[in-house]
Amino acid sequence: MPSTSTPTATAQIGVTGLAVMGSNLARNFARHGHTVAVHNRTTARTTALIDEHGHEGNFVPAETAEEFVAALEKPRRLIIMVKAGDPTDAVIDEFAPLLDKGDMIIDGGNAHFHDTLRREKALRAKGIHFVGTGISGGEEGALNGPAIMPGGSTGSYKALGPLLESIAAKAPDGSPCCTHIGPDAAGHFVKMVHNGIEYADMQLIAEAYDLLRNVAGYEPARIAETFRTWNTGRLDSYLIEITAEVLAHTDAATGRPFVDVVADEAEQKGTGRWTVQTALDLGIPVSGIAEAVFARSLSGHGDLRRAARGLPGPGRETLSPAEAEEFAARVEEALYASKVVSYAQGWNMIGAASAEYGWDIDLGAVAAIWRGGCIIRAAFLDRIRSAFAADPGLPTLLADKGFADEVGRAQDAWRSVVATAVGRGVPTPGFSAALAYYDALRAERLPAALTQGQRDFFGAHTYRRTDREGSFHTVWSGDRDEERTA
Repeated sequence: MPSTSTPTATAQIGVTGLAVMGSNLARNFARHGHTVAVHNRTTARTTALIDEHGHEGNFVPAETAEEFVAALEKPRRLIIMVKAGDPTDAVIDEFAPLLDKGDMIIDGGNAHFHDTLRREKALRAKGIHFVGTGISGGEEGALNGPAIMPGGSTGSYKALGPLLESIAAKAPDGSPCCTHIGPDAAGHFVKMVHNGIEYADMQLIAEAYDLLRNVAGYEPARIAETFRTWNTGRLDSYLIEITAEVLAHTDAATGRPFVDVVADEAEQKGTGRWTVQTALDLGIPVSGIAEAVFARSLSGHGDLRRAARGLPGPGRETLSPAEAEEFAARVEEALYASKVVSYAQGWNMIGAASAEYGWDIDLGAVAAIWRGGCIIRAAFLDRIRSAFAADPGLPTLLADKGFADEVGRAQDAWRSVVATAVGRGVPTPGFSAALAYYDALRAERLPAALTQGQRDFFGAHTYRRTDREGSFHTVWSGDRDEERTA
């Protein structure tokens, strides 16, 4: 059992909430030489951690909140690893009265950034630093090195940053995958967008699999080999790597491909949906992320899918081996181009929020810390880092010459794949939305001019002209004279 005596203040950091993520994070700190205070609402988990992993480093178990706080060196650094929402507020309410000015509470959960804004403001008024911190990498990352996205004050990062950097994943160049993102909720916002990009990335990979299966006619084992090959090139990433592993796996009970015995209903925990909702509030199009969220939602509506299963669709001819190989190469091009678009949309959203909330986020630094540890880690993130390092004001990744040239070269294959998917009746909302976004960006004129004319006709919403300044309204119900309104 954990000690019930008041511990000496020897711990550099503390973790409360010892489910798998919290436990692994505490172990990570201990393995890196830090003395870690550990606490859980139920003492059984604290006991289990010490019994099973106490040999990995210096732990200070605490049974009560008071013991836990007393074990921490000043300034106290207390990490909360509990469920987002009300449980996080309850833990903050329990511990904040026990802390002194200059101490810090670090929320390592997937909190909504608006909650982090509220909590940071309330605790700042009490002299306590609140550090909303995105942690990506899952259970394995928490133990062996995650990507860490802390927000909060500059002062809090001076005291906390070295500890976080010591346990973070290391990028290929050896730098820690952790940096101070910006004030108050910047860290949790960036983590939310990370998860949104993750949704889009996974959807695009799923569409590529679906096309290889239902157009090229490849079986899962063959598709696994295709993904392994892709992972040696520009698509080199954690998600491509694990996709090959999943597709190559055989179900032990049936001997069938594992992917064929898993129900085709994708679940979600909410961060992708938050990303889309927030993008709407900011007025930033993130169509790739939105389509990924909607695709997961649609997959779970079994009643709708069953009702529509008999609807007519096109026939599907079998490709020859040579045709299938050529098609697979085009799918790789479409996947890469669509992936660039999705990442570009995510970075646009981060940039817009940075301006809106005064966070001054270094967009290149975000790419740098996502090169290791996190779920969307990928080789081409170093190129994103370089693009923003060369031009911090880059309006979109698609304006970077290197990415623009690559996407331009891929567009014929990309269009061919989308056209083939439509012709064969294979749904590709991610590929299609990415291509539509690309075409909309590069268009000289958009049909929004007509939309604005319609809005002025039925609602007198006014419009601007291309040939002179000001706002105008046409008197549609009268003589259709034009009036200048501003």
